[in-house]
Amino acid sequence: MNIRVWDLPTRLFHWALASCVVAAFVTAKIGGNLMVWHGRLGLAIVGLIVFRLVWGWVGPTYARFATFVRGPAAVLAYLRGQWHGQGHNPLGALSVLALLGVLCAQAATGLFANDDIAFSGYLAPLVSSRMSGELTGIHVLFENALIALVALHLGAIVFYAIVKKRNLVKPMITGWADGRPEESARGGGAPALILALALAALAVWGASGALLPPPAAPTGAPAF
Repeated sequence: MNIRVWDLPTRLFHWALASCVVAAFVTAKIGGNLMVWHGRLGLAIVGLIVFRLVWGWVGPTYARFATFVRGPAAVLAYLRGQWHGQGHNPLGALSVLALLGVLCAQAATGLFANDDIAFSGYLAPLVSSRMSGELTGIHVLFENALIALVALHLGAIVFYAIVKKRNLVKPMITGWADGRPEESARGGGAPALILALALAALAVWGASGALLPPPAAPTGAPAF
């Protein structure tokens, strides 16, 4: 029997985040004028992460961290083949947390980073040039961790498809999976969605440097 597992906001978040991460990686590698878009994509990622963190508390059943984030005992039970359920499995939950954590670090450091040429993060004026350089190094370092986690994520999808004969991609597109009626996702709703979207928009607004004072205008006439 088909049951609703992934709600529409969670699915849209998943594919939007994947698209933004790929686009941010490509624009960073090409550089040049595309660094402007790299910064904008970073802002989008900030908003998406904040949305997901809020949705993890107020969203429907399988989007909530309380549903899929379990302790070591649940992970061991899964490894022994004793776990059965919907949504993220206990081991997959660790991957989700790792991805969100690294993306948080990437987005946060990127806001203060600079390329020593023509681009600087939206909040770079808040830190010294030296600190900005150090955060830029951390931003580059976390890129490798992010690539490794994405590769692991894709590898798990392929493993499930080939070995366990279970398609993990289709439910994230359609929202439906095989299960019992009582397992269908519940909760969320319009008020929760409005709250998550509002906080995400507020985070993007703040991360864009909107609260920073405008650059000081030059004073006096130039001396010739």
